[in-house]
Amino acid sequence: MPLKVIVTDDELHNRETLAGLLADIPDVTVVAVCKDGFETVSAVQKERPDLLFLDISMPRLSGFDVLELLGSAAPPVVFVTAFDEHALKAFETSAIDYVLKPVNPERIKKSIAKFLATGKTGSTDYSGFLENRRSESAPLDRILVKDSGRIHLVPAEEILYIKAEDDYVCIVTRTSQFVKQERISSLENSLDKTKFCRVHRSYIINIRHVARLEPLGRESYEAVLRNGTRVPVSASGFRALPWFNR
Repeated sequence: MPLKVIVTDDELHNRETLAGLLADIPDVTVVAVCKDGFETVSAVQKERPDLLFLDISMPRLSGFDVLELLGSAAPPVVFVTAFDEHALKAFETSAIDYVLKPVNPERIKKSIAKFLATGKTGSTDYSGFLENRRSESAPLDRILVKDSGRIHLVPAEEILYIKAEDDYVCIVTRTSQFVKQERISSLENSLDKTKFCRVHRSYIINIRHVARLEPLGRESYEAVLRNGTRVPVSASGFRALPWFNR
């Protein structure tokens, strides 16, 4: 069976060049050519490719955002990027290969051969890789959520609170609620700690939306948000609040 491949790059020349080079390789079929992350998520779900050639630096949704949204549906990946070779060493354990721009035919053939030699097929788990990158990056200014085929970019500043529900989190804004499959501890480590606080094992609050704290009992409190929502605050959560430590 031909190897099904998807190509993603936000620059027309780059994606046409890469798609053309792949099409010239025997037993390789390019099933989709995508100009952004939104198209890529949809194309991967529809085509279920064997391999994805994925640009890293794209507006709105980066290549890493695409992998986060795809989750367990993500295929094996070859990163395509202008990053220097030293910066890409960290990707080697998570991707089949990486290709530096401008791409050339021999380098693309080498990536295909490397993929075939690994014998990898089906889904690849990038969760650990993405979580490590998050911990090394600036705090999240948005959270990505995929819901019934739609992709939402939820600005962090609009979030009132986040509630853990088993293996999912419920992200609540003034106007909407979003459900995302992720551990609350992962989001806690990724959000700006000057703006968000884990006040309970099941809750993270945006401290800018807190109107007041009310005591419930011995070392037990509720945070009352400006919209009237009440969120439980544990003793350790109370001590973690910024104003407690002033």
